[in-house]
Amino acid sequence: MITIVGLGPAGADTMTRAGWRATKAAKRVIVRTLEHPAALEIARIREVETCDDIYDTEADFADVYQRIADRVLAAGAKGPVVYGVPGHPSIAETAVALIRERAPAGTVEVIGAPSFLDVMLGRLGVDPLDGGLQLLDARSLSRPLLLSMPTVFAQVDTALVASELKGRLLEVLEPEHEVVVATDVGMAGESIDTVAVSELDHMTVGPRTSVFLDPGQVGLPGLLAVGLLLRQECPWDAKQTHHSLARHLIEEAYELMEAIGKLPAAAPAGDPDVAAYLEVEEELGDVLLQVIFHSMLAAEAGVFDIESVAEHHRRKLVSRHPHVFGVDGGAPIEVDGAPEVSRNWEKIKQAEKQRDSLMDDVPVAMPALARAAKLQRRASSVGFDWEHPADLLPVLRQELDELSDALGDTEAVEHELGDVLFSIVNLARHLHIDPEMSLRQAVDRFAGRFRSMEATGDLDGLSLDELNELWEEAKSAGARPAARRRPPASSPG
Repeated sequence: MITIVGLGPAGADTMTRAGWRATKAAKRVIVRTLEHPAALEIARIREVETCDDIYDTEADFADVYQRIADRVLAAGAKGPVVYGVPGHPSIAETAVALIRERAPAGTVEVIGAPSFLDVMLGRLGVDPLDGGLQLLDARSLSRPLLLSMPTVFAQVDTALVASELKGRLLEVLEPEHEVVVATDVGMAGESIDTVAVSELDHMTVGPRTSVFLDPGQVGLPGLLAVGLLLRQECPWDAKQTHHSLARHLIEEAYELMEAIGKLPAAAPAGDPDVAAYLEVEEELGDVLLQVIFHSMLAAEAGVFDIESVAEHHRRKLVSRHPHVFGVDGGAPIEVDGAPEVSRNWEKIKQAEKQRDSLMDDVPVAMPALARAAKLQRRASSVGFDWEHPADLLPVLRQELDELSDALGDTEAVEHELGDVLFSIVNLARHLHIDPEMSLRQAVDRFAGRFRSMEATGDLDGLSLDELNELWEEAKSAGARPAARRRPPASSPG
């Protein structure tokens, strides 16, 4: 039998009576650490074993907790044992969770006690029901943090952890935003200091340091709150409908595409272009606002909100990735690379949407290049595709020959030119290149080179040979064409 006893936040007087009696009466007592006032008091009146030696020999906390669990479980297999932990056994005690998970059913009893959290909230005058409260491990922060309510970061136990926490908080908070740094709360050496986030890494921290933060409305939760407020109080926001917003979504999507086009082709691989990424960040925010806005309108209609949008999509991703999540709780299926993943995706999607054809539900309003690529991917999912990019080159040449033969017949030219463009999209797909992005970049290059030609002087009146010469100069190594000598203003020439 294993009895896990909370030692409270400070001395033995903060333990419960049940915990104190169990500890005194036990034949064998193991404490996680002697670096705790209650553990030291117990050690003065009886023999205890400690796990401090494990901390001294293991570099990784995960290994520490596993070995502590191993030690306590081995002791419990031999006879009754008490395992004492600082605070409450269910708060910030990973080894306790491992013990409860691995021990035979009915062989673990837990006797609670006040935790550091009880004392800290009391000192700060914080009611967890007033605005909520979340408790996070500062050594294992998720991304994003999603700071939507007052938050306690526990285990800010080293200068490195404090520095990393500061960096994460500054992603969404102003440097002067205040936090509370609390160390050894409830103990004789207790310290509670209010400092700016920017000063967090300058504070002295230790094994029992926590940081309290009331973030206000920041980050994604803050954006949701601001959007709702604007819908209620801004005349422009208040009058919008799904249809009035539609053009904004399209415009923002195009602006995002333009920003993405400025990133290196291999991004995120290689050294990041920070300036380009900052532009992408801004444009992503504009698109995100449109998603949030439409979700707010749907919530007003009582149909869905942003959280149900996210959850619906989460379930869809799980369903369409059986090679990662399995099917109906089973083991993940085996796949032979990305092409099979794509084929499975289309099959699952077709079953979900009950399509009669793979060509169904591809919007005709999509840009033609994107629609062509999407339909080609659909056909490829059942094996109707060329195997290698090189296989498409003869097809493209054939389509070009047919276009050449059709010159002079407007209707035939339109038909054959469409086939050429469709083949080019197919080639781009096999080369893993977005044809829209590729064409955008070509247009930008053309515009830049033509501007460079214009910068040399008035182009009107130049011969085609002269224009071509300027064009070649503009193309060469990004160099600008040399300025042409202009005649004086008074010259008749």
